[in-house]
Amino acid sequence: MVKQDLIERSPVRNFEKLLEGGVKEGEIGLIASKKGLGKTSILVQLAIDTLLQGKAVVHVSFNQQANHVMTWYENIFSEQAKRKNLDKAPEVKAELVSKRIVLNFNQETVRTTQVIKTIRALAESGIKAESIIIDGFDFSKALPEELKQMKTFAEETKATVWYSANAELDNNEISSLTEYEKLLDVILFLEPGQDGIQIKVIKEHGKKNISTDLKLDVKTLLLAEK
Repeated sequence: MVKQDLIERSPVRNFEKLLEGGVKEGEIGLIASKKGLGKTSILVQLAIDTLLQGKAVVHVSFNQQANHVMTWYENIFSEQAKRKNLDKAPEVKAELVSKRIVLNFNQETVRTTQVIKTIRALAESGIKAESIIIDGFDFSKALPEELKQMKTFAEETKATVWYSANAELDNNEISSLTEYEKLLDVILFLEPGQDGIQIKVIKEHGKKNISTDLKLDVKTLLLAEK
């Protein structure tokens, strides 16, 4: 299989279809769950799909060291390449790495304004992020205006933004995100199911609590094939 086939046959295509295109330019999505259910795995799979299309990704991690994040990319790409028998996998991998930047920050000391400033500096040096991943964000430690700042930046640069956060679900509501919900275009919640980790769609643009068959394989944490 060549790289273009990997893009066209990716489970991300079904993911996007069921989410009316997923997170588009200038929009923000959130993946929430209890700890350890696969949020980072989904973010990395979305990022790899973007990289395969020749677009740059900036992955900001607040809860893992950069080398741990890069291991996620290494393992998931290797599994995808193996499953699809990807031609010239080392060359494709080198292309992806050249367009991916991983940043590690401490949320106690670094605010969204500083993250945006760093991403702007990368753009000025020739690496314009078309997708921004913000993993392990603690909304309880955020200032009220931080998500609005990122939304404005995403709209200005036409980037897609995905956050992940630990959270609890109660009656299909994530109470800890109430004040931020209007700025989030897509909200997903992960929870264990009988045949995998179910991906519940809490919000998809103007719609709420949509039923889909989206799930993660419980062993690999990869998006399940259609």
